Amino acid sequence: MNDLKTDVLFTEGRAEAVPSCNYLTFTAEEDNASFSAVNQTKKFPDLQYSLDKGVTWNAMKKNSPIVLKNKGDCAWLKGDNPEGFSKDLKKKSTSFVLTGRIAASGSVMSLIDGKGEAKVIPNDFCFARLFLHCAGLTQAPELPATTLSMGCYEGMFYECSSLKQAPQLPATTLAMECYYGMFIGCTSLISPPQLPATTLAERCYSYMFNECTGLTQAPKLPATTLAEFCYYHMFKKCTSLTQAPELPATKLENCCYERMFAWCNHLVQAPRLPATILANRCYSGMFQSCTNLTQAPQLNAMTLDCFCCEEMFDGCSNLTQAPELPATTLAQGCYYCMFKKCTSLTHAPELPATKLERACYECMFEGCKSLTHAPELPATKMAKECYLEMFYGCSSLKQAPQLPATKLADKCYREMFRRCSSLTHAPALPAKKLYTRCYAWMFQECVSLTQAPELPATTLAVECYWGMFRECTGLVQIPTLPATTLAMDCYKEMFEGCTGLDG
Repeated sequence: MNDLKTDVLFTEGRAEAVPSCNYLTFTAEEDNASFSAVNQTKKFPDLQYSLDKGVTWNAMKKNSPIVLKNKGDCAWLKGDNPEGFSKDLKKKSTSFVLTGRIAASGSVMSLIDGKGEAKVIPNDFCFARLFLHCAGLTQAPELPATTLSMGCYEGMFYECSSLKQAPQLPATTLAMECYYGMFIGCTSLISPPQLPATTLAERCYSYMFNECTGLTQAPKLPATTLAEFCYYHMFKKCTSLTQAPELPATKLENCCYERMFAWCNHLVQAPRLPATILANRCYSGMFQSCTNLTQAPQLNAMTLDCFCCEEMFDGCSNLTQAPELPATTLAQGCYYCMFKKCTSLTHAPELPATKLERACYECMFEGCKSLTHAPELPATKMAKECYLEMFYGCSSLKQAPQLPATKLADKCYREMFRRCSSLTHAPALPAKKLYTRCYAWMFQECVSLTQAPELPATTLAVECYWGMFRECTGLVQIPTLPATTLAMDCYKEMFEGCTGLDG
């Protein structure tokens, strides 16, 4: 029995029922399309459907498909769920399963109030994963809510691969994780929604368009007040995206842009990054593997944080020019792998910092096989792993920078010039006190190196010279080794494979 009124519309002599309420509606776009609802718990939300435009209503049963026999047939759906349609993400999420091609329309809020008029989402994760893996969904329903809740739309259209247009998202006040992964894997999506919010919430846009391979244009992002992880992986693997939106915020938050455009391999232009104070991992992997990016944005920041630029341009194989890096005081891992595998980069930026931190330059230019000029490295006091693998595989580098440091640290130069096959001269190494693995594999496979530097240290450390000149086949003379106090494995494999020293 119909408990809600239905209006009558006369069209060309036919009387058609139209809903007086904005019901969620499923319309078949092919014969024998069907839908059902699944739920992992015994308690199922109130869910009713009508196949005769509101004349009769029936309760939906869990895992029981409703068949729309003919193309154009539709079903109206409603529910009385004032406390929410789904209760949480892991155990009490209710999702639709579609077979065939179905277009959704009307308001999803009819599942809450039975009418589709509500604008407030009543609970956390209310519509999370509602259309999970619905590859046949061709059109999204209306999402009119202006008051959101935590995770309310999380993964809502996950892998809806036939969806071409996103619904409008009118909310200007966001909630934690509200749009998290909302359109992951929507490979046909070409039209994103507007995102008008200027104040963001933690993880609000995380993974939102991840793997939307058909998306050619990003929405405007006017927010000036960010939150932790707010844009985390937002456009990752959007392989058709050619231009990034403006990012006007000047105050950053932890991980706010982390891997935001990673693997966007058609992105040709990066946005301006005006912030002068960075946050933990704020730019980490931001443009990782953007293989068509030729120019990096300016980075004027003088205040860094841990791993702030970690892997920022890793794999940007067409990047020809690096940005200036004016900071003089570094943070742990701040430039870790920043330009790794930037195979078109020929000149490194100046690195004026004299105060280093652990792993600050680790792997910074690893695999930059076109790099011919290294920057000066003026620091005289090392930090743990600070230069570890810094120029590993820079096969065009012919001259190493000076290394004036007299106070070393564990693994500080480990593998620094490994596989720099064009390097002909080693820098002076004046330090007299060594640390664990401080020179380990430092020049391994530097096949053009003919002369080793002086090694004045008299007190050695565990594995300090391990493999230092391993496979340096052009080396013809062993340096003087004046050390009188040795340590475990201090000379281990130091000259192994140096065939020019034979005899």
